[in-house]
Parts: sequence; structure tokens; C-alpha cells
Amino acid sequence: MRRLIMTAVALSRRHARAVIAAYLAAIVLGLAYTSSHLGIDTNTDHLFAASLPWRQEQMKFDRAFPQFQNLIVAVVRADVPETADATAKALAAKVAEDKTHFHDASRPGTGSFYDRDGLLLLPETQLATLLNSIVTAQPFLGQLSADPSAAGLFKALDLMAVGVGAGQANLAPYRAQLDTFRKALAAAAAGHPAPLSWQSLLMPGVAAEQGNVRFVLIHPVLDHGALEPGGVATAALRRIIAGLPEVKDGSAKVSYTGQIPLSDEQFASLTQGMVAGLLISTALITLWLLLAVRSWRMIVPILATLLAGLALTISFAALAIGTLNLISVAFAILFVGLAVDFAIQFCVRLRDVRRRVDDPALALIGAADEAGVQIALAAGATACGFLAFVPTSFVGVAELGLIAGIGMVIAFICTITFLPALLAYTRPRGEAERIGFPLGDWGDSALQRHGRPVLGIFAAVAIAGILAAATLQFDANPLDTQNPNTEAMRTLHSLLDKSVTNPFYINVLAKNVEDARQLSARLGKLPEVSQVISGATFVPQHQAAKLGMIRQTQGILAPSLAAGTPPAVTPQRLRAAAAKAAAEIAAVAGKLPKDSPLLGIGAALEQLKSAPDARVMAMNAALTRYLPDALTRLNQALSAQEITAANLPQSVKRDWFLPGGEVRVQVIPTAAAQSSAGLWRFVRAVETVVPVAAGPAATTVATAQTILGAFREAAALAAAAIGLILMLFLRSARDSALVVLTLALSAVLTALFAHLAGLQLNYANIIALPLLLGVGVSFNVYFVMNWRDGMKHLLGSATARAVLFSALTTGTAFGSLAASQDRGTASLGALLLLSLLAVLIATFVFLPALLYVLPRRE
Repeated sequence: MRRLIMTAVALSRRHARAVIAAYLAAIVLGLAYTSSHLGIDTNTDHLFAASLPWRQEQMKFDRAFPQFQNLIVAVVRADVPETADATAKALAAKVAEDKTHFHDASRPGTGSFYDRDGLLLLPETQLATLLNSIVTAQPFLGQLSADPSAAGLFKALDLMAVGVGAGQANLAPYRAQLDTFRKALAAAAAGHPAPLSWQSLLMPGVAAEQGNVRFVLIHPVLDHGALEPGGVATAALRRIIAGLPEVKDGSAKVSYTGQIPLSDEQFASLTQGMVAGLLISTALITLWLLLAVRSWRMIVPILATLLAGLALTISFAALAIGTLNLISVAFAILFVGLAVDFAIQFCVRLRDVRRRVDDPALALIGAADEAGVQIALAAGATACGFLAFVPTSFVGVAELGLIAGIGMVIAFICTITFLPALLAYTRPRGEAERIGFPLGDWGDSALQRHGRPVLGIFAAVAIAGILAAATLQFDANPLDTQNPNTEAMRTLHSLLDKSVTNPFYINVLAKNVEDARQLSARLGKLPEVSQVISGATFVPQHQAAKLGMIRQTQGILAPSLAAGTPPAVTPQRLRAAAAKAAAEIAAVAGKLPKDSPLLGIGAALEQLKSAPDARVMAMNAALTRYLPDALTRLNQALSAQEITAANLPQSVKRDWFLPGGEVRVQVIPTAAAQSSAGLWRFVRAVETVVPVAAGPAATTVATAQTILGAFREAAALAAAAIGLILMLFLRSARDSALVVLTLALSAVLTALFAHLAGLQLNYANIIALPLLLGVGVSFNVYFVMNWRDGMKHLLGSATARAVLFSALTTGTAFGSLAASQDRGTASLGALLLLSLLAVLIATFVFLPALLYVLPRRE
């Protein structure tokens, strides 16, 4: 190997022009091919092998229910549920009109089926409670149906006060509604009218369950040739949202989330600041190179070699894979950070040789003689750290491993061919003084005197590191690796506080409706489960009893709900009704508790009876805006018909049933499942009932298991490959053990630093740990090989200088990752920096101390 490297360097220097021309031609051809053949795949599903069982199950669901894929989910919020409904309806209509940017839009849980037969979907006890509250409100309903205006409402309040005076009215059942009226009337009397939610007043149980949040599911037109396929559609959605009347007046807010914006925003966060980061990194790397080699005659060749290697590696990526994913896109920064070490080692060693050898040609061969094998070993070990991921099912990192692993080989070849050819033209000058660190001599002396106590300290630190490694947590939640400040992530986090809107649910397929009912009953008993919904939910049981209750309620309310011709609404009539009701309330004030809402209503009515026409009419518009629709929906709900599988609407069948009769079962966790530990408990609990499941929760946990398995497999492969390479190159079990021991210390130090920094492992940064093996080996090998070649002062050597500045350039590249807006990439950069710090401590302190303590072998 040594003779082969020396020959390659000599031939490259001798035929420098031909070598440079060949590289330039290869680079131009490679980049031309890359420009038309290298793409970006932002689909996170493709980060894992399609052959995995959980991927097979998820793809089966995706094929069965394609309507739930590639979605933008608009989330509409308003203080008044009816305002949320109206805003969502308007948004869906506007989106559906825009065929340029959207395929379709739908509003789940809405339509005539839910308006007419929705009460049958409630449990019997909840339905009975709701119907009793509606019957209790009959006096109100009679007045409001006859006169759906504020005057009708005031008449109802008037009669209530009369009943209190006669001792025949119990206001306790109406307290919540009366308090709502009090607040609305007080605001209107003060000139701040706000719409009143009659849905909440007439059907409180249903309204409370639905809440004030509505969803619009949107399928955008995607541009798969763009880096953000849904970017144009999302921009169009923002324009539509901004133009909605309820959004303009502030009565409703609309945000969005979903697979498409989450994916687009993640890639945008990856690329955000990339140009600035690269420029800053390049400037810092140039500074480190200047301090390391102190001559443009070496800096220019080093940078040119780095760029040539990067260009060829990109060309290899285009040729071998064709696409970059959200993880493999980081290969460029990793390449710069790691490959620059080879060129620095060669050039610093060349400086040291030039101090002793005047002839530039002989000095190049001498540098190859001293550093070539060490660089080859470092390149091989680093490549093993990357390539160990290739056989794993973690496709995203496997592709990164292939690109970066071959990139290390390319970087080594460039270092022993292209770099010498360039150096033959720049002809670096000779060195007048020793290449090394004066401070390193002091460090050598200190470690030679106090080597054993230093090793004792490291033994204690290693124990702490082992404990830290044992407690290091893995965060399985992929959302924790994304920028939390983007629109899609803010919206998603706002949905996590309620179990019904928690995005981490599980999907299961049941054989038929009966099987779905039995499965739902078993799953519903689990403490980790909040709710189970299935196709069977929409064909409810005990319909005869429920219909009987609804018919009875309809019979009681029929006279009250009979609509006539309402009288005209005028300010004078409204003021007269307000005055009469205020007088009746004042007359019975002494019989009311001091905190009775009816007293507050009376005070507001006193103000309204003398208010100007505009304020009175604004009050009427606000109070009754949603009243007619509420009365209509109540009439519809009391006309429910039996639900069968045959008469279900097509939208429900499409979302919950398959043509073969299989039924979708959706298992919703409690809010506790939003934590990583809670998510694991939820999935494990469901798997005790149903071994095979799909959906976001199951996929997230399966993803974590795949990643951990890939890490263990890659770590074992990398360790075995590096051990084999060390034995082949060093041909000494003791020397190989020294490198491995130092590497092990670096690993436990990294775990300790990560624990102290509060870092958790995730699917993005876990790849830093096998890479630690390659980086650590490359630094440790330099010292061990120098030591066995007879070097007595390691820290004051040219090798130590090269290792330090190589670490600074590598740290600069890793630092640019740590500054990324993408939390996953940033955590990768942070962990790489910590591992680099651990490697430096182990290499510059532990390894020399160990070598100085051990007897030198002749």
C-alpha cells in the first residue's frame, strides 16, 4: 500500500497537466449529467425500505384509502361554532373553485346525513340527556319559532320573569343559557355586539363535543419537479384564507397543516440559510487552512482538491441513486468536514518534510511515504462508518452512507493524485523551522510525568459516560425534529392538547361490521385509548329505542316548532319588548338570588330600551344571526330515520368501508400519547389486541424500532470492518486495541456530553454515532502509527498540528449543520460537534497518556 501510494503521488506530479485535465473533464461531464439526473425526494415515507412489514401495512392502507394522502388540512377556529362552520364552508367552496391549484376540498362530519341522523350516532344516555334539555327549553323554542328575533327572545325572558313572580318557575335548568344571554346582551348594550351560538344553547352536548374547531381537507395539485411540491398550492390557499370575510373581521382564524406543508416546510428549513452557512463555513475553513499551512501555495490546492472531490461525489450520487432525500442531502457538508482532513494531513506532513528535503519532487514522495498509509487507513475507517448503513432498512441513511462512504474513497484518491498535481504547479516553498506546537511540548512533558493519574481520571469519567449512555433517550416523535415555528407545525401542536384531534392515532381493518364492533369494544377498554371510531359507529345499535326517544321529543315540540309568518323587525318593537321584559325582571328582582343571570339581563335590557336604532338593530342581528339555521337543524335532527349500511352516504362509505366488506377502525389515544413514552405505551397496548396495525402512531413507533435496529446493525458492521482494517494495516493486536480503546472512550464521552447538554437521540442525529467511529479512528491512527514509528513527542509534532486544524475545519462544517433551521439537522450537527470534542479529548489527552505509560515496543 505504501509503495502504491508513493507511486501514485510521483506519477501525478510528473504528469500534472494530464492529471488536472482528466479531473476537469470528469468534473464537467459529471456535473452535466448531475444537472439533469439528480433530483430531491421530500417524501419521508421513502426514507425506509418498502419491504418492511410496517411499511407494507401502511402502503396497504394508503392504497385502500387514498383520500387521506397528500393532504393540506385547513384548521378553522372561531369563538362561535356557527362562525367556524360558515368559514369552513366558504373556504371549501373557494378552494373547490380553484382547479389550477387544488383537486378537491371536503369538510368531514358535515352534510345532510349528520344534520338529519346525527343524533342516532350518540350513546343512549347522552341522547336522553340532550333530548331532556331540549324539552326543558320548550318555552323558549315556542317564542323563538313564532318570532325568531330579539323581540321573541325578550318575550321568552318576560314570561320567565312572570313565572318567577308567580312562584311557578325554576331557573336552575336554564342557568347556563341565561348566563350566555346576559353576556351577549351586555356586550350588545355596550355597543360591541357579538354573534350568539344557538347551536350551543339548543344542543349543548353535541356542540361541546364538536368544539369550535372545524377542518377542511384539501388535495393540492403538486409540482413534483419542484423542491417544495405543494408550495404553489399552499401560497394559493393563503391568499384564499386572507380573503375570507370572517378572517378579515377577526371573527375566525384559519391555519393549516398536513403531510404536504409539513414536508415542504421541512425541506425549506433545510435549505434556509444554506448559502450563507456555506459561505461562512468556507471562510472559516480557509482561515483554518491558512493557520495550518500558512501559504496560498497549499491552501489553493487543498480547496481545489476538496471541490473536485465534492463534484465527483455529487456525480456519483446522480449516477448511483438519482435522488437525494431529507437525510442524504447533508452529505455535502459531511464530505467537506471529513475529506478536508486528508488534504491537511498530507500538506502539513509535506511542510515537515520540506524542512529536511529541498527538492519539491522528493518532498512530495517523502510526504506520501510518511502520511499516505495513515491517510488511507483514516479514509477506509471513515468510509466504513458510512457504508455500514448501506445494508440496513433505513433507506434515507443507507443512501447517505453510500454517497458519503464512496465520497471518502474519492477524497482519498483526489488527495494522492489531484492534490500532488496541483502542488507540482504551485511549488510550495521550503520550511525554515520545525512544524509543530510549542505548547504541545509542554503537554507531552506533563502527560509523560502524570500519565497514570490522568488515566485514573479518565477511568472515572468513562464510568460516568457508560451510565449516561445507558440512560440516553431516543425520541421517536418525528415532529420533534422539525422547526416548531413554521405554520404547519404551530397548527399541529395546537391540536395535540385534545385526544380527539391528536394526530397520532392507529388504523386497523376489521373483517366486517360485527367484527368492528367487537374490536372497538375491546380496544375502548384500554386505559391508553380515548375513543374508538369505526364504520360500525355509523350504523349504530339500539336504533329503535333511540328513534322512539326522538319521536317522543318531536311530538312534544311539534306545536312549538311550527313556523309561522314572523312579524316585522323594527327598532321600536325591539325596544318595546326590551322595556317590557326589563320591567317584569325588575318586578321580581327581590325574589331572585343576587348572582342570578336574570338580573344582569334586566340591566342590559334597561340600556337597550333607550339605545339608538343602529345599536338596537345591530344587537338583533348579532343575537339572531344563527337562530333560523339552528331551528331548522333542530327540526331536521328530530326527523331522523333508521341508518343502515345500504343508505349510508357515499362519503362515509368511502372513508370507512372497503368494497370487500372490510371496515376501518380508528383508535384515538389519550392526550398523554403526544409524548414519546406515551406514544410507545399506546401502540404497545393496542398491539396486545391487534398485532398488525397502521396509522401515524404505529408508523412512528415502527420507524423508531427500524432506526434503532439500523443503528445497532450499522454500529456492529462498522466496528467489525474497522477492526479488520486496523489489523490489516497495523498488523498488531496491541496497536489495534489502543485505537479501539481510545475510540470506546470517545463514544462514552460523547454520551456523557449529550446527556449534560440535554440532547436526545432521534432519527436524524443517530447517524452521528457510527460516524464517530470513522472520525475517531482517523485521528487516533495518526498518533499510534507515529508512536510505533519511533516518535517520542506526539503533541508537539506536525501530526498533532494537522489533526487539530483538521478538527477545526471538520467542526466548522458540523457547526453549519448545528445552525440549521431544521431541528433534526441541527441536532445532528450538535451531536457531531460533541462527538468531535470527545474525539479530540481522547486523542490529545487520553491516548498520549496511555502511550507514554505503556512500554515502547522496539
